Amino acid sequence: MKIKKDEVKLLLLTYLLCMALFTNLAILKDDVDKGALYMGLIVCALITATQILIRKFYPHGDKFLIMFACILAVIGIAVLYRLDTSVAIKQLAWFTGGVIAFIFLVVAIPDVRDFGKYEKIYLIMTIVIMPMALLAHQETYGATNWVTIPGIGGFQPSEFGKITFILYLASALQKYEDKSNIAEDFRQLWKPALVVMYALGCLVLQKDLGSALIFFGIALTMVYLATGKKKYVVICFVLFVIGSVIAYNLFSHVRVRVQVWKNPWKYIDTGGYQIVQGLYAISSGGMFGSGLGQGYPGFIPVNTSDLIFAVICEELGMVFGLGIMIIYFLFFYRGMRAAFRVKDRFSMLNTVGFSAMIACQVLVIIGGVFSVIPLTGITLPLISYGGSSIVTMFFALAILQKISEED
Repeated sequence: MKIKKDEVKLLLLTYLLCMALFTNLAILKDDVDKGALYMGLIVCALITATQILIRKFYPHGDKFLIMFACILAVIGIAVLYRLDTSVAIKQLAWFTGGVIAFIFLVVAIPDVRDFGKYEKIYLIMTIVIMPMALLAHQETYGATNWVTIPGIGGFQPSEFGKITFILYLASALQKYEDKSNIAEDFRQLWKPALVVMYALGCLVLQKDLGSALIFFGIALTMVYLATGKKKYVVICFVLFVIGSVIAYNLFSHVRVRVQVWKNPWKYIDTGGYQIVQGLYAISSGGMFGSGLGQGYPGFIPVNTSDLIFAVICEELGMVFGLGIMIIYFLFFYRGMRAAFRVKDRFSMLNTVGFSAMIACQVLVIIGGVFSVIPLTGITLPLISYGGSSIVTMFFALAILQKISEED
């Protein structure tokens, strides 16, 4: 009963946050912006529809997962509306599509455990998806990680590659058995190891180091949970360091990113401008922010995707930013909690993989914004603008929701 009360409280707080943000946006102009109020009501209606359908037909799953996702999406759409109304409308459309996809998958997937036998299909899909951006030869901010379809728009194949990559590793590693013989261990792990190297190799060639870090974090977490052996973690780290050194020496784009990371102020007129402006924005916002609509996000390059967290910290404050990070942590915690409650290994490894995907993506982009690691062009899950990212996140969320319902 207490859980249901907590769910209701969180839902009411989500509505309150949504209307507070959009009401604030509406009164920023001399004439009240009714479009902001309408958008807030539409978002609340979508959240309500999702909650009603999930609670009515699937009452036993973890409801906090979808609520955390809705909170993050509310913040993202509101901040995007403040930056660019047209972008916010597109994000709302993607959010609507993501919610529909989430509900469809939850209804359509009978039991995640039944999909553990399709290892070869996941392998083929991963092999096909990962090099697609290389074949397209479309460079964006120094990386070749986008594919554009005329008349439709662009997407990042690596976003969908994450899904097939996790499904493949879960399917392959579920059969792992602890062997004292190294040769027998090698026979079980050589194929997944080659797939991991293949995926990372494609991303390095695309110069998409942010995604490479995420794929590495996913693989490392899943391999350790599947085998329980620290030596494989050490081997993975050593190979990743070697690969990083090779990438640093091969690609000038990587060298520039590292040099800018080491001293962004030295390169402020070139590659360091984005990081420096983000840090200035965060510092000017302080603990409680300058207020929604009162900052200067126009000085921050790529503020709707890569550096949207800097915009949030400037106008809503570091306290608000810390709250967002706590929500991501709770998201990760609920996912890992489900992983240790299920008995099926395929379900467990999927949950670990998708939870690690979210955690790694958050750590990589926020670490880049604060210049803890080199800045990479990836999205902040459910907050940054990006259709591929939204669809991927709701697919992962649907899988986590279904697994949370398993006995």
